[in-house]
Amino acid sequence: MKHLPIIILLMVGSTALAQTNHMQHMKTDSAAHKQTMPHDHAKMMADMQHDTTKHMMMMTSQFSRDLPMNRDGSGTSWVPDETPMYMYMVHSKNWMHMFHGSFFARYNDQDVFNKGRRGGSQFDAPNWFMYMAQRKVGNNGLFSVNTMFSFDPFTVGPGGYPLLYQTGESYKGAKLVDKQHPHDLFAELSVAYTQRVAKNTDVYLSVGMPGEPALGPPVFMHRLSAMNNPDAPLSHHYADATHITFGTATLGFRYKNVKLEGSVFTGREPDEYRYDFDKPRFDSYSVRLSVNPSKEWALQVSNGWLKSPEVAEPNDNVNRFTASAIHTKMLGDDSYVATTLVYGQNRHHGRTQPAVLLENSLQLHKTAIYGRYEYVQKDAGELDLEDMFANDPNFNINAVTLGVNRILATVKQTNLTMGLQSTLNFSPAALKPLYGSSPVAFQVYLRINPALMKMGETKRSHQEMNMDM
Repeated sequence: MKHLPIIILLMVGSTALAQTNHMQHMKTDSAAHKQTMPHDHAKMMADMQHDTTKHMMMMTSQFSRDLPMNRDGSGTSWVPDETPMYMYMVHSKNWMHMFHGSFFARYNDQDVFNKGRRGGSQFDAPNWFMYMAQRKVGNNGLFSVNTMFSFDPFTVGPGGYPLLYQTGESYKGAKLVDKQHPHDLFAELSVAYTQRVAKNTDVYLSVGMPGEPALGPPVFMHRLSAMNNPDAPLSHHYADATHITFGTATLGFRYKNVKLEGSVFTGREPDEYRYDFDKPRFDSYSVRLSVNPSKEWALQVSNGWLKSPEVAEPNDNVNRFTASAIHTKMLGDDSYVATTLVYGQNRHHGRTQPAVLLENSLQLHKTAIYGRYEYVQKDAGELDLEDMFANDPNFNINAVTLGVNRILATVKQTNLTMGLQSTLNFSPAALKPLYGSSPVAFQVYLRINPALMKMGETKRSHQEMNMDM
């Protein structure tokens, strides 16, 4: 058994060498034939060889047979093609199955030095798990299934986890403030069908109960720049909080690297009963334009008209605008740098409240160094402080997070990672009596998630799928 890794390496090396020799023979034969074939015939053969090689190397997106799977973000959103994938894959005769997820076991203290009265601490385990499947339909069709589950209601608690200055949703009739709400047990159950209608052109329909409408950037759990941070951004409800929507339908059109989408969906956030299915209303709308100018960039701009998103403020409708830029650069087979910049704003009850997020993750083999900066504007009502501030002023909130983690072991394509991070919050002057001038948060965690799929593994997986089909 101790020689098994060497044998596997030799087998993989031999396979790669054989494939290289085979490709070299193909190129030599093709060059020889080109000397005797007419120009058009030679060009046709070269195009066929290029298309075959491209097909062999690329696992396709769930929403296009012409795009790489690496481009798929959450819902129907895009990330850069350069984005590596952390998942397991299993191929059957006609289907490709994918498993993805993350589990944090941590201790979280939101006010280490007890500077204020709003911090909290607890042991908990934020988590989420995905199962995805897809299959080709005829010559130009593609059918896909997406599911996502979270055991947050059990491992975090129905009231969520402590997070200073976080707002959004309710529990036991009160607004959740300085806490991040738990995600629902059923976070996504959606299906999609894509039809290739012309070269580099797709039309698709995605429906979910729950699902994610075409609004905002990919949700934070599915952004490479945020995957190491267990916390939701303070700007979550300004940009990507609609990722769990009970009732959504999205129609999209893609031409090359440009995509236009529109959604109709339920504006109301999930209720405090995290194990059931909320009533679908289909009373809200959104539109999103996505552009990937190169394999390293993904850009989007979107707008949503949300009807009564918060149960605590049922008469408050929200106009949400977002814009984002995501950049990913591979530095090696297991090293990369990923950066995301997001601007989001909510316009409601006559005010426009902006939020800016900048996050980055530098992965160097087994060690990751990551950070997040946020600026968020929230009013007294959102922080549940109307009694203290009758005129409901806006407060400017800033927070900086730095963290580091290291992969301790990889067993059966699964990483065990240990990390720690700290957040420095900058309190507005009027809120210092409650929060302190600069409360410091700290957490330490163990993380379990699928290991990085390297390029050689993705090529072999796709070749196995082609052989099965």
